[in-house]
Amino acid sequence: MKVVEQIKLPIIDEMELFEQKFSQSMYSKVALLNRITHYIVNRKGKQMRPMFVFLVAKMVSGGEIVERTYRGASVIELIHTASLVHDDVVDDSNRRRGFFSVNALWKNKIAVLIGDYLLSKGMLVCIDNEDFDLLKIISVAVREIVEGELLQIEKARNLDITEEIYYEIIRQKTATLIAACCSVGACSVEPNSDSVEKMRKFGELIGMAFQIKDDLFDYGDTAIGKPTGIDIKEQKMTLPLIYTLNHCTKEKKKWLINSVKNHNKNKKRVKEVIDFVKMSGGLEYATSIMHKFKEEALALLSEYPESEYKSSLELMVNYVIDRKK
Repeated sequence: MKVVEQIKLPIIDEMELFEQKFSQSMYSKVALLNRITHYIVNRKGKQMRPMFVFLVAKMVSGGEIVERTYRGASVIELIHTASLVHDDVVDDSNRRRGFFSVNALWKNKIAVLIGDYLLSKGMLVCIDNEDFDLLKIISVAVREIVEGELLQIEKARNLDITEEIYYEIIRQKTATLIAACCSVGACSVEPNSDSVEKMRKFGELIGMAFQIKDDLFDYGDTAIGKPTGIDIKEQKMTLPLIYTLNHCTKEKKKWLINSVKNHNKNKKRVKEVIDFVKMSGGLEYATSIMHKFKEEALALLSEYPESEYKSSLELMVNYVIDRKK
């Protein structure tokens, strides 16, 4: 059995019901909208985010979930899907999960409008049911995702990213949405409890580990997850590179910055950068930081009684850093 299926086992019924409710939450009277949202729903990914919502809710409450939990999971997925549709427009990307992206099939104007529609649908699911606490958690996440993207763009121009700024970028860009999933899960069943903040922190730590794992894929010898060296080609400052820049001679630092800025399309030069980062201990350092985040996340889980939901979350934490793509 695949790890993801194993993780999903204790919430398999909830996930099936969630899929029905999620499809309904996208419904519109406009036929074109329905055609596009139907296309999106049928090309879903692993659905990690709703899984976090349900597993956390069930672990915190001792196995109970309520209608609010389904709404929270739907809103997270609506907002996440909106951000992916908008991302593909921003990145001028024609593929998403191996299929054509919305903008590739219906052009940018429609894709932007679809993203806006999904965002407003998400907000209205909360407002119509007066889930203002859930709406606040999710709205903060949306704000932080945008801030993280813009901070990365601002810093990439000069390649002057310190380790602290890097952590702030990945916290906002990647970790904040996983943090929102876990926080919403806890808040849906036990609003105003300590678990809401504790689970937000848990999700944030997993998100940080997840992003560092993604960074490490860029230095892999085989093209797993994404082609090797793509971050360097895109002038993205990742943890292995930041560590290497901070721990090499002035001459090497100058060469590295020049390589990333001016020779990032040169395959031979990109390979030289990758080899130098590996030789300088950049991968070992990034791996050790990733494990530190993992251990902190597991420590937060250890405060909860044993259950199949807690076991699935522990499995999820390990899967994040052991995955092959």
